[in-house]
Amino acid sequence: MKTSNPFIGIAGNIGVGKTTFTDIVAERNGWHPFYESVMDNPYLSDFYGDMKRWSFNLQIYFLHHRFRNHVKMSKLSKGVIQDRTIYEDVEIFAKNLHAMGNMDDRDWENYRNLFKVMISFLRKPDLIIYLKASTDTLLTRIKKRNRSYEKTIDPEYLHTLNVSYDKWIANIKDMPVLTLDTNNFNIFKDQETLQLIIKDINNKLS
Repeated sequence: MKTSNPFIGIAGNIGVGKTTFTDIVAERNGWHPFYESVMDNPYLSDFYGDMKRWSFNLQIYFLHHRFRNHVKMSKLSKGVIQDRTIYEDVEIFAKNLHAMGNMDDRDWENYRNLFKVMISFLRKPDLIIYLKASTDTLLTRIKKRNRSYEKTIDPEYLHTLNVSYDKWIANIKDMPVLTLDTNNFNIFKDQETLQLIIKDINNKLS
């Protein structure tokens, strides 16, 4: 039996194509999309200029935004699909900033404790879809979309995030995961592949 009013989380690195994927899958399935707050994020530009100074501020902003979206999603009587999950905040981005020395121990502990309290109130996704791509592919896509605040992204930072994503996905035990290699997938041109992916998604929800 297919999951009623499913909750789908789209996970993946910067530039992998989460928003476009969310748009198209939401439309095909009649689900309500929820997006990451990027263009209106007041910290991103400062963060890419000085990660050590702005990492905690940025992560708290994202955590608040995604928690707020979770509350909204829980009130809808239809399927929802979310562009980036709240779990990536702590498992990928904040954890890496701490490991790189861009978030000190005090802020990391404070952030992690806040995260634990928040997720205790939240419904887990019925399926996480992990969009995967190589660092070179991510850099190409980031350059193509030409966002000013992303021009200073360090390729090594993207690579580190990719490693963290693979490790996190491999260790998820309490939520179903569908991994999609997007390196050679053009969602606008490869319609046959897209149809197979959507079929696979719906099968995973059954």
